[in-house]
Amino acid sequence: MKIVHVAEAFAGGIPVFIKSLIDNMPSDQHVIVHGNRTNVTSADKIKKQFTHKNVRFIYWRAAQRSIHPYKDTAAFLQLFNALKRLKQKNMIDVVHLHSSKAGFLGRVVCNLLGIKNVIYTPNGAPFMVGESKISNAAYKNLERLGSRFRGQVVCCSLSEQIAYEKAGIKSIRINNGIATNEDGLPVFPYKKPVLKKNTFRVVTNGRIVHQKNPELFNKIASYFQDLPSFEFVWVGDGAKRHLLTAPNITVTGWISTNDVNEIIKDGDVYLSTANFEGLSFATLEALALKKPVLLNDCIGNKDVVNQGLNGDLFSTEQDAIVKILRYYNNRPMLQAMGKHSSNHLKESFDAKDTAEQYRRLYEMNPVAEPGFTSIPYQQKLSL
Repeated sequence: MKIVHVAEAFAGGIPVFIKSLIDNMPSDQHVIVHGNRTNVTSADKIKKQFTHKNVRFIYWRAAQRSIHPYKDTAAFLQLFNALKRLKQKNMIDVVHLHSSKAGFLGRVVCNLLGIKNVIYTPNGAPFMVGESKISNAAYKNLERLGSRFRGQVVCCSLSEQIAYEKAGIKSIRINNGIATNEDGLPVFPYKKPVLKKNTFRVVTNGRIVHQKNPELFNKIASYFQDLPSFEFVWVGDGAKRHLLTAPNITVTGWISTNDVNEIIKDGDVYLSTANFEGLSFATLEALALKKPVLLNDCIGNKDVVNQGLNGDLFSTEQDAIVKILRYYNNRPMLQAMGKHSSNHLKESFDAKDTAEQYRRLYEMNPVAEPGFTSIPYQQKLSL
């Protein structure tokens, strides 16, 4: 099968998601049409992670996230020409669109070119990411408009799917997943960490941006700043780093995958203060590393928690503080909660299962007309 992936940029969880699909589809041919966000991680650096011989890349030069009429017109024309050439060479069986900009422009382009087998995975509802109600409303209207063209919307978590349904956009669901070994641990290597004695470490992982709500993370950490037994670590970097001012917060910057997992495994609790998620790969990796998770009660996060078993949801700063104190005073229970995290991951968020469901969706080859928004598929691709 010849699969064309289209991504506005290699940012956030998108390269992880695409690589996971390719890892589990080694006999297929993959073409990745991609943009570049040098302020996050350069595309050249990300591309080095794709060591597969069945992958080629096409640079989508004009692609960028924000809405800009001139640049978006250029991006549209570049994508049209790229997919037209691939179609003429008989190199497209399915087009898989990743992220909002690729999802909108890609569906319009595929409609014009008569490409009928089109999948769109938002991996985070774009109408919830903005810092203003105006931008969120604009993205919601674009998502509604895009859904009128041929293409199947596939949400990566139940709560994200519910958000799309509430917006009047039909969708199906395939949970994100990550690869683990027989012991349930992530397949990338890591060294046994050196635990710091008498320290209760709360960790998170991701870009320091509005979506991840670093201001809330800082407020929670500030409560514990005079208690030397508590330490907070943010693995990552980003434009909102200046909001992490509490003296008990360590910001690592961008570090290797190996180092990331040493730090997460060294932690006691994984904390997410995100305003919303699609279904965070960083949180799934915390489950794989047998960490209890304390997650803000939002879209994407709520699908990861079996309340009271592998962690908890919280809705306010005070609620999070109380739960952290409860974990601290009941540290023996954290090991049992971590085991539940690992079991929950294996049962619900396995990369092979995710890839298998996408492959079955690819092979259905829906013949869709404009307005097509859903297909009959009743097993794990469920409403």
